[in-house]
Amino acid sequence: MKIEYIRRNLLLKQYEAKETPEGKQTVFSIKFVKKDGELVFVPMAVAAGLKMNMKENRMRGILPVDSSGSASGHVTPVHIDGIVMWNGSKVRM
Repeated sequence: MKIEYIRRNLLLKQYEAKETPEGKQTVFSIKFVKKDGELVFVPMAVAAGLKMNMKENRMRGILPVDSSGSASGHVTPVHIDGIVMWNGSKVRM
């Protein structure tokens, strides 16, 4: 089994594409490490805003969703250096 990799700059471009051409929100899966070292996996999420300068603080917001696309949690800030998996692919620098 070959391991798939994605570069971080490409995943950030995918994150910034918040909608499909049909106008639906782009859904992705993400695995990241929180500041306290906890590993978190979110199987379905969409991009969300944060109440801070996201680029300056190197943070992005995610909102977990269910299979119908409805919110199933709250907006969670994610540090881009803590992202270890994106849509099933391991993240590289």
